[in-house]
Amino acid sequence: MSSIRTYLAVDLGATSGRTILASYDGNKVDMRELTRFKHPMIPLGGHLFWDLPYLYNEIVKAITMTVKEGIKIESIGIDSWGCDFAFFGKDGELLGLPYCYRDPHTDGAIERYMKMHDKREIYEMTGIQFMEFNSLFQLDTMRHNGCSALADADKILFIPDALTFMLTGKAICEYTVASTSQLLDPNTRDLDKSLLKSIGLQREQFGEMTEPGTVVGPLTKQLQEVTGLGPEVNVVAIASHDTASAVAAVPAKDANFAYLSCGTWSLMGIESPHPIITDESYKQNFTNEGGIEGTTRFLKNICGLWLFEQCRPEFKDVPEDIVELTALCETTRFASIINPDDPSFAHPASMTKAIDDYCEKTGQIAPRTPAEYIRCIYKSLAHRYTAIIELLRQMSPVEIKCLHVIGGGSKNRHLMQFTADALQMPVICGPTEGTALGNVLMQIKAQGLVNSLPDMRKIVAHSVELTEYHPNN
Repeated sequence: MSSIRTYLAVDLGATSGRTILASYDGNKVDMRELTRFKHPMIPLGGHLFWDLPYLYNEIVKAITMTVKEGIKIESIGIDSWGCDFAFFGKDGELLGLPYCYRDPHTDGAIERYMKMHDKREIYEMTGIQFMEFNSLFQLDTMRHNGCSALADADKILFIPDALTFMLTGKAICEYTVASTSQLLDPNTRDLDKSLLKSIGLQREQFGEMTEPGTVVGPLTKQLQEVTGLGPEVNVVAIASHDTASAVAAVPAKDANFAYLSCGTWSLMGIESPHPIITDESYKQNFTNEGGIEGTTRFLKNICGLWLFEQCRPEFKDVPEDIVELTALCETTRFASIINPDDPSFAHPASMTKAIDDYCEKTGQIAPRTPAEYIRCIYKSLAHRYTAIIELLRQMSPVEIKCLHVIGGGSKNRHLMQFTADALQMPVICGPTEGTALGNVLMQIKAQGLVNSLPDMRKIVAHSVELTEYHPNN
């Protein structure tokens, strides 16, 4: 293929969003950021929401920019975080703002739901890690609280599907993001009607189950007029859960690897040809989420750089530059270790105080300086990664010989070296924009220009420069 094709990737994270233009020449992908925007949680009436119309407008703005700049795009793909969803009425209008998964209204939701249901049975049905923000528990909480938007909802669409609906008018339920909900049966590859019934919902309220790499369709006629984009450009259902897209972009040469998607969240796991639903996976609360080409992402959700992101505004008299700031951890030998997954770190009023309180509760010295907080966070994450890798080794069908790290956290050389030292195995970092690259690769696949996951990973290897870290001790 001699011509260069251009794609628009919309990559929405829990703290920021970006649109990326990607050019594919048949061998490698080159990406450049088109727009970037902050994506804060909206506190309103004692709850936390997402501003979905704002995200929609940012996407429309980016599409319009491509037209005005004379850039011919082939298609558009949207990825986002999982579990959250939006409600739409019979007229197709958005009903209120979507709740944010960090909203505390689901505190105690698992315990309440399990009073009427068997926890092990739910895990056998879904293979999903129990977390209070899973869609199952969010929806049950809203039903319990008499949420009017839920009561009036004709359609319930996960965030990337909601935005796809707002752009195209077509309601889908993309498989990888649906798999995060704890409503999907990985064996039937569809939402489980009995689980939906248990929270008063019907299968018809969700979109048509759609595999990643499926062409959805063009923008609505009204949006075509607004943006100037023609009907020949389609929105594609990529692997719309951000981690699924990121894992698709892991430049692995064989199956003997674990992966870490490192950002606000740390998601650590393996790629399996089938769900792993065992006594041990249930006991350790591991999750089975959908991947591409029928694969399963067997993983554990770990609190990631959220700890650092929440501490940073509390630091005084520190460098503004992120590289200089993180380098402060070299100036101390501070040794206290926290559990990043402790519930006290989920949504504290002050993250530094939460760390102080945890250290005091566990008989350790609390950090006193920004350098000590940063080192404490990074060392604690590396310590947690080691524990998860050991559990993965016990359950993995393949030997784990290296860790591939993707996402923005892969640029953090201190965290990556701490991780290599703790794991005592190679840590291979890149791509940093793994989610966006996976997004683009699925758009390319939807056009029939690449045939398989191994071929996609060869494109990744041609497209990015990787950094390797080896244990120092």
